[in-house]
Amino acid sequence: MNIGSWIDMILYSDHGSLSQPTTLAFTLLLAFAIGQIIGWVYLATNTTPDTTKAFVASLVVMPVIVALLMMLMAGSLMVAFGLLAVFAVVRFRNVLRDTRDTVFVLWAIVEGMSVGTFRYSTAVIGTIAIGIVLAYLRITNFGVDRRYDGLLCVEISGDQKLGRDAMTRLLYRHASRWDVAVDQTTPGQGSVVTYRLHLRDRSRSGDLRMELADEGQLHEVSYVHQPAPSKKDFQ
Repeated sequence: MNIGSWIDMILYSDHGSLSQPTTLAFTLLLAFAIGQIIGWVYLATNTTPDTTKAFVASLVVMPVIVALLMMLMAGSLMVAFGLLAVFAVVRFRNVLRDTRDTVFVLWAIVEGMSVGTFRYSTAVIGTIAIGIVLAYLRITNFGVDRRYDGLLCVEISGDQKLGRDAMTRLLYRHASRWDVAVDQTTPGQGSVVTYRLHLRDRSRSGDLRMELADEGQLHEVSYVHQPAPSKKDFQ
């Protein structure tokens, strides 16, 4: 067999309208676009301070893998049951502690079944598409919430209104925006409030903490500074 025959076998050996290279590429591209929208909406509406970048990135990758999975199972009940059986065995034998692990295990299973059922076009185009998506997530550092660069936990004692007003004045001076991530109030003991901050000047976070220490009703519990976004692996 010459090179042309190999290329034809890889690109056109699948059966059915869903297996045409152009249809495969368009379907995966649309799934990626929808996943990207889901990730953006999640970042815009998320209020929990402990969301990981891996989880947000998984929201983008998962629709692409699921779309590939559905194309693989289309019209084949045997493939569907086989896929469920393989994933159940892998899940039973291994503890998947991270959404990233789940994404890669599911990707490996889908690709293996694509090749095993002679869906070469699905396997090759799916591998290229998902690889490009993962590279994009790494290059753009997608999933990092750039709206805030620090978490400040403050204990407010005494008169709550006066204490919160004093805290608001401090935030106006040092932060361009903020919101309350956690607000826990214990009757008779004051409250503990965690703020998500975007500082006007990241290098002057010490000034905010010094002024906070001078306030009688405000006591810093912790301050977590989020490093500036950098290009890191999807993790």
